Amino acid sequence: MERSEPASAPVSGVDRVSDIVESVKQYARQETVEPIRGAARWVAVGTVASLSLGIAMLYLALGILRLSQDLGGGALDGSWSFVHYVITGIVLAGVAGLAASRIGGRSLSRGGAR
Repeated sequence: MERSEPASAPVSGVDRVSDIVESVKQYARQETVEPIRGAARWVAVGTVASLSLGIAMLYLALGILRLSQDLGGGALDGSWSFVHYVITGIVLAGVAGLAASRIGGRSLSRGGAR
């Protein structure tokens, strides 16, 4: 018994063009829309993190300033009152430097390369 292969229907030029157009659309969606969604997640998380860090730094600055004023007592009053602000600024600069040194260099790409 012989098996006869069904003859494949000829593909018209219009079908080929529509297949190419559909392939291009899928490729464009894959290479543009999906990475933008991933980047939007990074932006959302970064925004929340930066707001949280900013609020924490504000409370830290106020706490350091009040602690410095309480521990300094009356010795740093009058013309020496700026010392409390200098101390607060130095501590905050150190904390900001520490935070900046911990920033990772991961990129938005899947491979994680810079």
